[in-house]
Amino acid sequence: MVAEIERDVRVTATMTGRAALDPRVMAAIGRVPRHRFVPAALRHRAYDNRPLPIGHEQTISQPFIVALMSDLAEVDASDRVLEVGTGSAYQAAILAELAARVYTIEIIAALGRQAAALLRELGYDNVATRIGDGYRGWPEAAPFDAIVVTAAPEQIPQPLIDQLAPGGRLVTPVGPVGGEQALVVLRKDADGSTVMRTVIAVRFVPLTRER
Repeated sequence: MVAEIERDVRVTATMTGRAALDPRVMAAIGRVPRHRFVPAALRHRAYDNRPLPIGHEQTISQPFIVALMSDLAEVDASDRVLEVGTGSAYQAAILAELAARVYTIEIIAALGRQAAALLRELGYDNVATRIGDGYRGWPEAAPFDAIVVTAAPEQIPQPLIDQLAPGGRLVTPVGPVGGEQALVVLRKDADGSTVMRTVIAVRFVPLTRER
């Protein structure tokens, strides 16, 4: 799986600007047991470089995309990171290997409970979990040095931008369901202004919210 990720990094280098990923990210990918984050019936495919269904019309993302998003977030060991869309908790576990503290939100209660239990079982005591609407972020824990969104909103939610610390990075897919989506990186400058760049075309499940 790691070799396939490295191959995909090389193939997409002209689009992503990454000829190689941070060794800390690749080490985290190597440490986290992806088979624990997929349904038992699919564990024989856990290390395929592809997304897999996890129930509730959700997926665990392709390992290459998880690695790329983690790299683009530029997470330091002292950082506080927000993840929107816990899902299987695989991305949360990768971020937990890189950051001081991770806060992760899941709107589907059954997935959120399952993810929280698995993260505890695997010893990720630097991860806080919540069941709720990720559009709202986690205001009482803000600001965050990095925010990673693992489902696609049509536009980046303003509360997430507001909760990003100066100098922070927000990595998210953006685009409509069934339409063109792009992985983007938004950076917040010291004066609160933001700059956004498009990285690569992607396909994610939609970011849903409470009604």
